Amino acid sequence: MTELSLIRNFSIIAHIDHGKSTLADRLIQVTGGMTERELKEQVLDNMDIERERGITIKAQTVRLDYTASDGKTYELNLMDTPGHVDFAYEVSRSLAACEGALLVVDAAQGVEAQTLANVYQSIEHDHEIVPVINKIDLPAAEPEKVKAEIEEVIGLDASDAVMTSAKSGIGIEEVLEAIVQRIPPPQGDRDKPLKAMLVDSWYDPYLGVVILVRVMDGVMKKGQQIKFMQGGTVHLVDRVGCMRPKIEQLPELGPGEIGFITAQIKEVEQAKVGDTITLAKGGATEALPGYKEVQSVVFCGLFPVDAADFEKLRESIGKLRLNDASFTFEMENSAALGFGFRCGFLGLLHLEIIQERLTREYDLDLITTAPSVVYRLTMTDGSTQELHNPADMPDPVKIDTMEEPWIKATIYTPDEHLGSILKLCQDRRGIQLDLTYVGGRAQVVYELPLNEVVFDFYDRLKSISRGYASFDYEQIGLREGDLVMMNILVNNEPVDALSMVVHRSQADPRGRALCERLKDLIPRHMFKIPIQAAIGAKVIARETISAMRKDVTAKCYGGDISRKKKLLEKQKEGKKRMREYGNVSIPQEAFIAALRMGDE
Repeated sequence: MTELSLIRNFSIIAHIDHGKSTLADRLIQVTGGMTERELKEQVLDNMDIERERGITIKAQTVRLDYTASDGKTYELNLMDTPGHVDFAYEVSRSLAACEGALLVVDAAQGVEAQTLANVYQSIEHDHEIVPVINKIDLPAAEPEKVKAEIEEVIGLDASDAVMTSAKSGIGIEEVLEAIVQRIPPPQGDRDKPLKAMLVDSWYDPYLGVVILVRVMDGVMKKGQQIKFMQGGTVHLVDRVGCMRPKIEQLPELGPGEIGFITAQIKEVEQAKVGDTITLAKGGATEALPGYKEVQSVVFCGLFPVDAADFEKLRESIGKLRLNDASFTFEMENSAALGFGFRCGFLGLLHLEIIQERLTREYDLDLITTAPSVVYRLTMTDGSTQELHNPADMPDPVKIDTMEEPWIKATIYTPDEHLGSILKLCQDRRGIQLDLTYVGGRAQVVYELPLNEVVFDFYDRLKSISRGYASFDYEQIGLREGDLVMMNILVNNEPVDALSMVVHRSQADPRGRALCERLKDLIPRHMFKIPIQAAIGAKVIARETISAMRKDVTAKCYGGDISRKKKLLEKQKEGKKRMREYGNVSIPQEAFIAALRMGDE
């Protein structure tokens, strides 16, 4: 058991690509957590996607032993948190388990939107924040300017910021000393009833569900009967330990310590992030504050390109769900796409990651329908219901009002791209709240409907700012909107996979664009095919695919015109009948391309 005064729990806060994982690698290396042979880039990022994209998706923890300049050996618990807004709740729980944070800022790029969001969360938890200016060896580095920016934007004193280059190994000892000297030790009482916070959980094929915990009071050891206060389930602890980064078993976890337990839990769903763990008998009476159910924000349908792969998709989604309890799925049947699943995600990046993992790890070809958000409908009889799938829209006559989720977005951009970004936000029904300048960059704050952001906002933002703009958002609740259901009809038949809920002002241009796109994608048939976008019974856009024509009059040489007319009339009748009974086959590529609308 380690003395409380010798424990330091801290997390690293940074924007994507500011060197957070590299700094974690160096700290592990310097404290001897891994030998030179075992060390690889981004030690704490387990997934291939994390390595390739340079992002952290799952929070990781590692325990390091460091002998400081005062001769004492400290136990440092490092929590590498995800930086992306989709995982904001996970980040908040990780921060609640710490007493301090390293704020890593790139010396060449300065403060960015995600850094701000997570720093404010950290300040709310009363953390001691140590600014670390990374990448000081880059030719474009301007550490003094970045210091001034940290003071101006965040309001933190950056005069004693630690200067490092994680890649070259400069300043790593100084970071460790700063952690020991400036971050306070945890509080906790060994004699009180057990109270621990469930910070994270993941599935291990050999151990079952592994739970990451931060012990607040009391002691956790093997053989205890524990209870999850929010989940209400009771389990028997069969293993206690910590990560260094390899798994190491321990006799117990005392107050202030962070480690893991296994307790014969079969499903990650039972171990909810933020739950309070106590003893089944004689445990704590009050749960720790801050727990909330994770809500899916973005929904879309996942369908296999080959219908025979449906069972494989069901199995793969089930396996992924073992490791990630934050996405939900239920079966869905579409007339156009066959059997598939309607899945709910925490945000767009989460959707992209799950989709990519299914494609890569389980070798599936998928079609994703257009992402949509959850709408709240108030019916004329006073009842309310949630709409997850546009295809389930009730009769508009019965709907009194429709509400959609809104977000508050903060965008950082270099000055020269400001005009086009403001135009993009205005086009997406944005309401400007604030525009300030920090150094040579503008900070814009907008309120936007989430529906407009889900579509292709992030891609457009990155392309018009050449990748320089950074974007972060938080949800601000539901607001009433003039929303309508737009159906796409091909040969007078509605195509359920292409139906979407849009704002009335956006319906015409979006319907027109979708019809034009489908006209190019659907092959010609022997009869004329109308493609229409309609709101209720009113058609707002139409394109026609002309028929392939056989020249039936080719065999007529000269003679009376009535012979030709007779043949053409006969053909006309045949085409009419064919159109009544003919089916239009829409190729899969047409769906994929139509649903990727707006990518150019």
